Amino acid sequence: MLSSLSSTISRLNLFCPKPSIPHSLSSCLKTLKPQPIIPRWSCLHSLSTHSTSRLSTSLKPQFDALVSKDDLVVLGIETSCDDTAAAVVRGNGEILSQVVSSQADLLAKYGGVAPKMAEEAHSQVIDQVVQEALDKANLTARNLSAVAVTIGPGLSLCLRVGVRKARKLAGSFNLPIIGIHHMEAHCLVARLIERELEFPFMALLISGGHNLLILAHDLGHYIQLGTTIDDAIGEAYDKTAKWLGLDMSRSGGPALEELAQEGDAESIKFSTPMKQHRDCNFSYAGLKTQVRLAIGSHNMYVENTKLLLSLLTDSPTWI
Repeated sequence: MLSSLSSTISRLNLFCPKPSIPHSLSSCLKTLKPQPIIPRWSCLHSLSTHSTSRLSTSLKPQFDALVSKDDLVVLGIETSCDDTAAAVVRGNGEILSQVVSSQADLLAKYGGVAPKMAEEAHSQVIDQVVQEALDKANLTARNLSAVAVTIGPGLSLCLRVGVRKARKLAGSFNLPIIGIHHMEAHCLVARLIERELEFPFMALLISGGHNLLILAHDLGHYIQLGTTIDDAIGEAYDKTAKWLGLDMSRSGGPALEELAQEGDAESIKFSTPMKQHRDCNFSYAGLKTQVRLAIGSHNMYVENTKLLLSLLTDSPTWI
């Protein structure tokens, strides 16, 4: 959530990002185009590679003249996947509040994110989460300078819930809406925490279904150095945890990490993915298959703790 607001604050302070100009560093480099500030005549749409339909709606009200950096107060809304989140941040980076409602029970029940169920869960708590964020910041919607909302990548059904809430607030209090590409936000959150961090810098973005190695030149200007050619590491973790019969209420990564504290990284050897490739890409499909076969051949399930622990490997061998 804070990453989304970091992106928003940066964009509001600059007002208009610099144009994205691709650099031809090599054949493996691609431009990652972030979502710019949405002009008043634009339509809001989902940038999600996972969405099955376009999320489109007119954006109003119009942008008013922005106040000074220190006076900016932005509410951020995030509903791209399985967490309903809201936060309030000042233009100087001061975090006034942050609230997250988890869908851990649904994750455990379905063994992962079920989009329709996730949408319903977002709808049930979005008003409460936003109001709690405002209350913790000791503010009302009238005190806001803008509303930021994640518009992608993500699940279109889930994104729609956050967008509807943002539009309702913006329409009621004559506030501008800023659509946020949340991978850009993940990249820029480092500048909210490390104030001395300057462009250019590199960022490894591992979030949900994404694996990206990014060179950040400036606001609005990013070069994609590498990405996964098949599965993302989060998907590999979730599948592994599910095969092992672990508790999925916290998702697969934390469950595996906890077991790994007592694991033997030398017990079973897996081949290193992409070892012969001289690029910056990632691959987890083959490694995932190796793990699945190892689980079956060694009868490694949650009730057999000793064998289960021996499955886990050091994290560097996964990349």
